[in-house]
Amino acid sequence: MLPSNVYRTPRWLAVPLLSAAFATPVLAQEDPIKVGILHSLSGTMAISETVLKDTVEMLIEQQNAEGGLLGRQLEAVVVDPASDWPLFAEKARELLAQEEVDVIFGNWTSVSRKSVLPVVEELNGLLFYPVQYEGEESSENVFYTGAAPNQQAIPAVNYLMNNVGVERWVLAGTDYVYPRTTNKILDAYLKSHGVTDEDIMINYTPFGHSDWQNIVSEIKAFGSQGKKTAVVSTINGDANVPFYRELGNQGINAADIPVVAFSVGEQELTGIDTAPLVGHLAAWNYFMSVDTDVNYDFIDAWIEYTGDDMAVTNDPMEAHYIGFNMWAEAVRKAGTTEVDAVKDAIIGVAVPNLTGGYAAMMPNHHITKPVLIGEIQDNGQFSIVWQTPSTVAGDAWSDYLEGSKDLISDWRKPMECGNYNVVQGSCGGSEAEAQ
Repeated sequence: MLPSNVYRTPRWLAVPLLSAAFATPVLAQEDPIKVGILHSLSGTMAISETVLKDTVEMLIEQQNAEGGLLGRQLEAVVVDPASDWPLFAEKARELLAQEEVDVIFGNWTSVSRKSVLPVVEELNGLLFYPVQYEGEESSENVFYTGAAPNQQAIPAVNYLMNNVGVERWVLAGTDYVYPRTTNKILDAYLKSHGVTDEDIMINYTPFGHSDWQNIVSEIKAFGSQGKKTAVVSTINGDANVPFYRELGNQGINAADIPVVAFSVGEQELTGIDTAPLVGHLAAWNYFMSVDTDVNYDFIDAWIEYTGDDMAVTNDPMEAHYIGFNMWAEAVRKAGTTEVDAVKDAIIGVAVPNLTGGYAAMMPNHHITKPVLIGEIQDNGQFSIVWQTPSTVAGDAWSDYLEGSKDLISDWRKPMECGNYNVVQGSCGGSEAEAQ
């Protein structure tokens, strides 16, 4: 169970936002600062994204209670792209061109982010993206506050390899860019450590996939060959519910074939009987069970805001907490919400995370994060079994892919390049041209 002081008298206005020392009287004549929220409130990804919309609205409410920003109140502008990837682009254009928002917080899947990317670059918007992703991208207009592969996937595999003794690997994912690219990186990484093709099984399923009986049977058979086997899961959205249910149905427990998930957190587990899943793992940069005062304050805030004593928090919510505070601090530093000024001001900004340390925005538009491995408990929470001794800076480009290992990203002047080749000594152009 969580520590007893998690669910104590709410103190939600006490959640530390960096605005407190800078609060100024609200000027009624000033137009509000518009904050766009681009998260699916319907469709297959609503299970994961709806709470992220609510999180940003809570942060806006808190910021306004502290006096807003630059003497102006913040106004949420919410749209529903409905788990429809082309609709994400349309809604992003609506937010930037029609609503004229100053910043966007949004997206979950990489395919939705890839859909939005050309729009925010064309219209020079700001997008804060809060979810783990595959890397292989760096945009001047996007700030990646979720984990890159070196902040989640690689450490998770190292943990399984070194601490659990795993020798056979099932790479199971939803069929889109994030799982495919992440698994391409992991395949190369595993082979660099002597793992052979016959000890790697790769499987992809569509969004919303529900019939897992045959696939789980194949996983069970693959893991019965005398070598310690694990599943590395990049399954996204509501497909996780029947996947974990089928694992339980077929008696696959963590002692036999552990599953480490990159897209399953506390929110997704609310729809599952977790008793058969105890011991399976997830790799994130935050868990609700983190034992810090700042985390308990955030939980109190969330419970007060939702009115639900059983409301849970998760990693992408923390990423929005970090990203929102970074953006707010950059706006104060720049003295304006003007996009180019905020982009310049945000590099090097450091704000508290919820694990008791700080997150810093790096020149490649990724942030520093601790890496944590959590074990599923029967109450739907995670017990942290391993973590990095310090924060890890996110890499935009993988060291394990041939076309990426020589690339770096640095958006500071004079370089201002998302894919600088250190061997050739030249910038490869825009993110889109680099793909």
